[in-house]
Amino acid sequence: MQSNSLILDRVSKHFEDPQRPGQALPVLDDIRLSIRPGEFVSIVGASGCGKSTLLRLILGLDTAFDGQILLGGTPVRGTGLERGIVFQDHRLFPWLTVRENIAVGLKNAQLSAADKAEAVQAHLRLVGLEAFAEAYPRQLSGGMAQRVAIARGLVNRPSVLLLDEPFGALDALTRARLQNELQQIWAQERITMVLVTHDVDEAVFLGDRVVVMQPNPGRIRRVLDIDLPRPRNRSDAGFIELRDDLLGDFTA
Repeated sequence: MQSNSLILDRVSKHFEDPQRPGQALPVLDDIRLSIRPGEFVSIVGASGCGKSTLLRLILGLDTAFDGQILLGGTPVRGTGLERGIVFQDHRLFPWLTVRENIAVGLKNAQLSAADKAEAVQAHLRLVGLEAFAEAYPRQLSGGMAQRVAIARGLVNRPSVLLLDEPFGALDALTRARLQNELQQIWAQERITMVLVTHDVDEAVFLGDRVVVMQPNPGRIRRVLDIDLPRPRNRSDAGFIELRDDLLGDFTA
Protein backbone atom coordinates (compact mmCIF):
# COMPACT_ATOMS: atom_id res chain seq x y z
CA MET A 1 0.00 0.00 0.00
CA GLN A 2 1.72 3.16 -1.20
CA SER A 3 -0.81 5.78 -0.09
CA ASN A 4 0.73 6.61 3.28
CA SER A 5 4.10 4.83 3.11
CA LEU A 6 6.98 6.84 4.58
CA ILE A 7 10.21 6.29 2.66
CA LEU A 8 13.64 7.62 3.60
CA ASP A 9 15.80 7.31 0.50
CA ARG A 10 19.56 7.83 0.99
CA VAL A 11 19.04 10.65 3.49
CA SER A 12 22.22 12.40 4.62
CA LYS A 13 22.64 15.58 6.65
CA HIS A 14 25.62 17.82 7.36
CA PHE A 15 26.14 20.81 9.64
CA GLU A 16 28.97 23.29 9.54
CA ASP A 17 31.73 22.21 11.92
CA PRO A 18 32.01 24.96 14.60
CA GLN A 19 35.64 23.96 15.19
CA ARG A 20 36.52 24.19 11.50
CA PRO A 21 34.64 26.98 9.71
CA GLY A 22 33.76 26.05 6.17
CA GLN A 23 34.07 22.33 6.88
CA ALA A 24 31.10 19.95 6.87
CA LEU A 25 30.26 17.89 9.94
CA PRO A 26 28.30 14.77 8.89
CA VAL A 27 25.34 14.06 11.18
CA LEU A 28 23.34 11.49 9.17
CA ASP A 29 24.73 9.22 6.48
CA ASP A 30 22.78 7.29 3.84
CA ILE A 31 19.63 6.55 5.85
CA ARG A 32 17.41 4.12 3.94
CA LEU A 33 14.16 3.01 5.53
CA SER A 34 10.65 2.19 4.34
CA ILE A 35 7.83 2.43 6.91
CA ARG A 36 4.51 0.81 6.11
CA PRO A 37 1.17 2.56 6.73
CA GLY A 38 0.00 1.88 10.28
CA GLU A 39 3.36 0.52 11.39
CA PHE A 40 4.98 1.43 14.73
CA VAL A 41 8.71 1.89 14.26
CA SER A 42 11.08 2.58 17.17
CA ILE A 43 14.40 4.28 16.46
CA VAL A 44 16.93 3.69 19.23
CA GLY A 45 20.45 4.93 19.67
CA ALA A 46 22.86 6.68 21.99
CA SER A 47 22.88 10.45 22.34
CA GLY A 48 24.45 12.11 19.32
CA CYS A 49 23.52 9.48 16.74
CA GLY A 50 21.20 11.89 14.89
CA LYS A 51 17.87 10.27 15.67
CA SER A 52 16.16 13.53 16.72
CA THR A 53 17.67 15.29 13.70
CA LEU A 54 16.09 12.60 11.55
CA LEU A 55 12.67 13.32 13.07
CA ARG A 56 13.13 17.04 12.34
CA LEU A 57 13.76 16.18 8.69
CA ILE A 58 10.66 13.97 8.50
CA LEU A 59 8.59 16.71 10.14
CA GLY A 60 9.91 19.25 7.64
CA LEU A 61 11.53 21.63 10.12
CA ASP A 62 14.82 21.31 8.25
CA THR A 63 14.85 20.98 4.47
CA ALA A 64 18.61 21.19 3.90
CA PHE A 65 19.58 17.54 3.42
CA ASP A 66 20.63 15.11 0.72
CA GLY A 67 18.40 12.31 -0.52
CA GLN A 68 14.61 12.15 -0.38
CA ILE A 69 11.85 11.74 2.18
CA LEU A 70 8.59 10.61 0.60
CA LEU A 71 5.17 10.34 2.20
CA GLY A 72 2.63 8.64 -0.01
CA GLY A 73 5.04 9.05 -2.92
CA THR A 74 5.20 12.84 -2.48
CA PRO A 75 8.47 14.51 -1.39
CA VAL A 76 8.34 16.12 2.06
CA ARG A 77 9.00 19.85 1.74
CA GLY A 78 8.35 21.82 4.91
CA THR A 79 5.81 21.08 7.62
CA GLY A 80 2.33 19.77 6.87
CA LEU A 81 -0.86 18.66 8.58
CA GLU A 82 -0.20 15.07 7.54
CA ARG A 83 2.69 14.88 10.04
CA GLY A 84 2.24 15.45 13.77
CA ILE A 85 4.80 15.39 16.57
CA VAL A 86 5.01 14.92 20.34
CA PHE A 87 8.16 16.17 22.07
CA GLN A 88 9.75 15.19 25.39
CA ASP A 89 8.61 18.54 26.76
CA HIS A 90 4.82 18.64 26.36
CA ARG A 91 4.97 22.29 25.17
CA LEU A 92 1.43 23.09 26.26
CA PHE A 93 0.34 26.72 26.33
CA PRO A 94 -0.06 27.55 30.04
CA TRP A 95 -2.81 30.11 29.42
CA LEU A 96 -5.01 27.60 27.55
CA THR A 97 -7.15 24.83 29.00
CA VAL A 98 -6.65 21.18 28.14
CA ARG A 99 -9.48 21.42 25.61
CA GLU A 100 -8.01 24.57 24.05
CA ASN A 101 -4.50 23.08 23.90
CA ILE A 102 -5.79 20.07 21.98
CA ALA A 103 -7.73 22.39 19.66
CA VAL A 104 -4.46 24.11 18.70
CA GLY A 105 -3.73 21.01 16.62
CA LEU A 106 -6.74 21.89 14.43
CA LYS A 107 -5.83 25.56 13.92
CA ASN A 108 -5.16 25.13 10.18
CA ALA A 109 -7.58 22.26 9.56
CA GLN A 110 -10.33 22.77 6.99
CA LEU A 111 -13.14 21.86 9.36
CA SER A 112 -16.21 23.65 10.68
CA ALA A 113 -16.24 24.85 14.29
CA ALA A 114 -18.66 22.07 15.18
CA ASP A 115 -16.46 19.39 13.60
CA LYS A 116 -13.40 20.75 15.42
CA ALA A 117 -15.26 20.67 18.74
CA GLU A 118 -16.36 17.10 18.09
CA ALA A 119 -12.80 16.04 17.18
CA VAL A 120 -11.39 17.60 20.34
CA GLN A 121 -14.01 15.87 22.49
CA ALA A 122 -13.25 12.53 20.84
CA HIS A 123 -9.55 12.90 21.60
CA LEU A 124 -10.21 13.93 25.19
CA ARG A 125 -11.98 10.57 25.48
CA LEU A 126 -9.15 8.79 23.66
CA VAL A 127 -6.57 9.88 26.27
CA GLY A 128 -8.95 9.65 29.23
CA LEU A 129 -9.00 13.35 30.11
CA GLU A 130 -12.65 14.30 29.67
CA ALA A 131 -12.87 15.23 33.36
CA PHE A 132 -9.91 17.62 32.96
CA ALA A 133 -11.06 19.39 29.79
CA GLU A 134 -11.25 22.79 31.50
CA ALA A 135 -8.11 22.38 33.61
CA TYR A 136 -4.91 24.32 32.92
CA PRO A 137 -1.47 22.74 32.43
CA ARG A 138 -0.32 23.83 35.91
CA GLN A 139 -3.09 21.65 37.36
CA LEU A 140 -1.90 18.51 35.57
CA SER A 141 0.70 15.90 36.44
CA GLY A 142 3.56 15.35 34.00
CA GLY A 143 1.92 12.21 32.64
CA MET A 144 -1.41 13.95 32.11
CA ALA A 145 0.31 16.81 30.30
CA GLN A 146 1.95 14.32 27.92
CA ARG A 147 -1.43 12.72 27.26
CA VAL A 148 -2.70 16.17 26.24
CA ALA A 149 0.30 16.51 23.93
CA ILE A 150 -0.46 13.11 22.37
CA ALA A 151 -4.12 14.11 21.85
CA ARG A 152 -3.00 17.38 20.23
CA GLY A 153 -0.68 15.44 17.93
CA LEU A 154 -3.45 13.04 16.90
CA VAL A 155 -6.48 15.34 16.69
CA ASN A 156 -5.77 16.39 13.11
CA ARG A 157 -5.65 12.71 12.06
CA PRO A 158 -2.13 12.87 10.61
CA SER A 159 -0.79 10.09 8.43
CA VAL A 160 2.29 9.90 10.64
CA LEU A 161 2.79 10.77 14.33
CA LEU A 162 6.41 11.40 15.31
CA LEU A 163 7.37 10.88 18.97
CA ASP A 164 10.64 12.43 20.13
CA GLU A 165 11.41 10.73 23.48
CA PRO A 166 7.92 11.66 24.71
CA PHE A 167 8.28 9.92 28.08
CA GLY A 168 11.94 10.73 28.76
CA ALA A 169 11.24 13.29 31.50
CA LEU A 170 8.75 11.14 33.44
CA ASP A 171 9.29 8.88 36.43
CA ALA A 172 9.52 5.14 35.78
CA LEU A 173 5.98 4.24 36.90
CA THR A 174 4.32 7.03 34.90
CA ARG A 175 6.47 6.17 31.90
CA ALA A 176 5.42 2.51 31.98
CA ARG A 177 1.75 3.47 32.31
CA LEU A 178 1.90 5.86 29.36
CA GLN A 179 3.72 3.29 27.26
CA ASN A 180 0.77 0.97 27.85
CA GLU A 181 -1.69 3.75 26.98
CA LEU A 182 0.20 4.69 23.82
CA GLN A 183 0.21 1.05 22.72
CA GLN A 184 -3.57 0.93 23.20
CA ILE A 185 -4.08 4.21 21.31
CA TRP A 186 -1.95 2.96 18.42
CA ALA A 187 -3.87 -0.35 18.30
CA GLN A 188 -7.14 1.60 18.15
CA GLU A 189 -6.12 4.36 15.74
CA ARG A 190 -3.62 2.54 13.50
CA ILE A 191 -1.82 5.74 12.61
CA THR A 192 1.81 5.27 11.56
CA MET A 193 4.01 6.10 14.55
CA VAL A 194 7.76 6.72 14.59
CA LEU A 195 9.28 6.79 18.07
CA VAL A 196 12.77 8.08 18.86
CA THR A 197 14.10 6.82 22.19
CA HIS A 198 17.33 5.92 23.98
CA ASP A 199 15.42 3.30 26.02
CA VAL A 200 15.82 -0.18 24.48
CA ASP A 201 13.07 -1.63 26.70
CA GLU A 202 10.63 1.04 25.46
CA ALA A 203 11.66 0.46 21.84
CA VAL A 204 10.91 -3.27 22.06
CA PHE A 205 7.70 -2.79 24.06
CA LEU A 206 6.16 -0.44 21.49
CA GLY A 207 7.71 -1.20 18.11
CA ASP A 208 6.80 -3.53 15.26
CA ARG A 209 10.41 -2.96 14.24
CA VAL A 210 13.38 -1.42 16.03
CA VAL A 211 15.89 0.59 14.02
CA VAL A 212 19.28 0.68 15.72
CA MET A 213 21.38 3.73 14.93
CA GLN A 214 25.06 4.29 15.57
CA PRO A 215 26.87 7.64 15.67
CA ASN A 216 29.66 9.54 13.93
CA PRO A 217 27.92 10.00 11.58
CA GLY A 218 24.43 8.72 12.38
CA ARG A 219 23.59 5.66 10.31
CA ILE A 220 21.46 2.56 10.57
CA ARG A 221 23.31 -0.34 12.13
CA ARG A 222 20.47 -2.82 11.74
CA VAL A 223 16.68 -3.21 11.77
CA LEU A 224 15.13 -5.85 14.02
CA ASP A 225 11.59 -7.22 13.64
CA ILE A 226 9.74 -7.50 16.96
CA ASP A 227 7.61 -10.57 16.34
CA LEU A 228 5.86 -10.61 19.71
CA PRO A 229 2.12 -10.66 20.42
CA ARG A 230 0.41 -7.55 21.74
CA PRO A 231 -0.13 -6.42 24.40
CA ARG A 232 3.53 -6.96 25.21
CA ASN A 233 4.76 -8.54 28.43
CA ARG A 234 8.15 -7.35 29.68
CA SER A 235 8.70 -10.54 31.67
CA ASP A 236 8.11 -12.79 28.65
CA ALA A 237 11.19 -14.79 27.65
CA GLY A 238 10.93 -13.65 24.03
CA PHE A 239 10.78 -10.01 25.09
CA ILE A 240 13.84 -10.37 27.31
CA GLU A 241 15.76 -12.15 24.55
CA LEU A 242 15.07 -9.40 22.01
CA ARG A 243 15.84 -6.64 24.53
CA ASP A 244 19.15 -8.26 25.50
CA ASP A 245 20.01 -8.78 21.84
CA LEU A 246 19.55 -5.07 21.19
CA LEU A 247 21.40 -4.05 24.35
CA GLY A 248 24.36 -5.96 22.99
CA ASP A 249 24.64 -3.37 20.21
CA PHE A 250 25.49 -0.74 22.83
CA THR A 251 27.82 -2.78 25.04
CA ALA A 252 29.90 -4.51 22.38
